[in-house]
Amino acid sequence: MFKGSNVALVTPFKNGKLDDASYIKLIHFHIENGTNGLVPAGTTGESPTLSHEEHERVIELCVKESDGKLPVIAGTGSNSTEEAISLTTHAEQMGANAALIVTPYYNKPTQEGLYQHYKSINDKCGIPIIIYNIPSRSVIDMNVDTMARLYELKNIVGVKDATGDLNRVNLTLEKLGKDFIQLTGNDDNALDFNRRGGVGSISVTANIAPKLCSEMHNAWQVGDISKAQERIEVIPLIQSTTGLGGKKISYPRWKQAELRFFKVVIPVGGKTPIHTHPAPMVVYLAQGELKHTRGDVINYFSSKQSLIESNNGDEHFVENIGNEPAVLYVVAASAVGLPTTINLSLIHI
Repeated sequence: MFKGSNVALVTPFKNGKLDDASYIKLIHFHIENGTNGLVPAGTTGESPTLSHEEHERVIELCVKESDGKLPVIAGTGSNSTEEAISLTTHAEQMGANAALIVTPYYNKPTQEGLYQHYKSINDKCGIPIIIYNIPSRSVIDMNVDTMARLYELKNIVGVKDATGDLNRVNLTLEKLGKDFIQLTGNDDNALDFNRRGGVGSISVTANIAPKLCSEMHNAWQVGDISKAQERIEVIPLIQSTTGLGGKKISYPRWKQAELRFFKVVIPVGGKTPIHTHPAPMVVYLAQGELKHTRGDVINYFSSKQSLIESNNGDEHFVENIGNEPAVLYVVAASAVGLPTTINLSLIHI
């Protein structure tokens, strides 16, 4: 039920009051343009600044006007557990299909505090709950282990992941399984998010481009990858001052700088030696699926993704975990006479 393009509805106001007519018009606009689900009273819908009366009215109108044509995921989160229970109970009574509940902001709870917050809501309410994890706004990041504990409860069914960390999708899928619903909260990574195990998005862009957003997700779900990719018009590849692990990039202080460009092909099941890089490099994965292991840290990369390797001395290796040869293009910002790669046997490539 909760997949595809779910719009994070804006809340229209006129003369300082909720504009019911415009809001109703917006709901029907989405029904007519193929949106897969409605999310009223989320943070895009100004939930932090709505009065309790306005908050409840927004959810009531959405449920009434959608009339079962689209699932309604009501925003009912709060940094107050009792307030979140109250808002979720109201949404359930109005007939919402699920509740989207943000991690408590400002309070900065521990992982155990997060667990107890959601458990309390779960125990008092009877509708499916989707966790909203957005550390950039709430200043707390729910880790995968805490999410796995919550998934054991009767009502916790998924997450809106706004961390921007695509590796989190793989880790969540591995630990919680494919039935745990993963929706991205970042429009810019929607397709890559789905590639890794996601099933859709809660989208801000869908407010103004509902048909394009829903067509992209619908194409992906039926396996029409080329059509899904047509809907992505601008894809920034990578820009960063740090590499994997968060360490800053620095350039080798040799007399003559030298740029190097490689094509690397790793066969199915192939694995590189454990190695380091004395110079930073940008890697673009043109084809395949890779697992990147650096000590205890594992990252996953899929076709059309990029990464930066910094020259921090960390030993690592890469293996092809897909069913086709992995094709990488590598640009190294090196220096004349400096090896690109050093493996454990000190063999220079």
